[in-house]
Amino acid sequence: MHDSHLPLRVWFWAAYWVATHTPGISAVQLQRQLGIAKYESAWFLLHRLRQGMVRANRGPLAGVVEADETHVGGPAEGHRGRGVAKAPHASLVMGAVEVRSLTNKIGKSVERAGRLRLQKVRSASGEEIKLFPSSNVAKGSTIRSDGWKGYSSRALEGYDHLRQVQGTPERAGELAPHIHQVFGNLKAWLLGIHHGVDMKYLQAYLDEFVFRFNRRGHPMAAFRSLLGIVTTKNFTTLRQFKKP
Repeated sequence: MHDSHLPLRVWFWAAYWVATHTPGISAVQLQRQLGIAKYESAWFLLHRLRQGMVRANRGPLAGVVEADETHVGGPAEGHRGRGVAKAPHASLVMGAVEVRSLTNKIGKSVERAGRLRLQKVRSASGEEIKLFPSSNVAKGSTIRSDGWKGYSSRALEGYDHLRQVQGTPERAGELAPHIHQVFGNLKAWLLGIHHGVDMKYLQAYLDEFVFRFNRRGHPMAAFRSLLGIVTTKNFTTLRQFKKP
């Protein structure tokens, strides 16, 4: 909020709409809703709020975790192998979601998705895969993955690795239903609410999706959480944000 020409009440209303509006809100919608004169002001306001959606000391995922990666946008020219894009506007996203076992009302054991992490990565190599869980999943947890060679014992050292060979692409959703449902919802959200995004800013949108997903049952708590986190972040100018 530092050095902003927008009134403080606009900031609070923006934080409220962003945190509690279940499908999310685009810069165009926010501009209309709050009567902000310039689209760029609404866009920058949203991105500064997204910076407040990642708590610096957030706890790692734990227990049983499904991990996989997906393309957002489509395959990057000049690269080869799984998880790379063939167009400059495409990116690879790695995801991990906790799998929680619960007993439903009729006494049957069921699985539900817990907390989520998403990160833009360069490739699905063993080196990249090793970095992602080490930053997002507690050691000793069980990681479920498919049979891709990048999920090697070296990359997942310190974890109980459950590898599932899918055989055909169609079986991927059966073996890892929770993370694949997350990926489907992520892509629908990016297209439906934001009509696609600039890959340069993709991580910010991933952070927003994770923030919403992890607080999906408590929208008002999400509002308080957003206000609390955003006050701990350093101020970023529009020029700094848009630099290459």
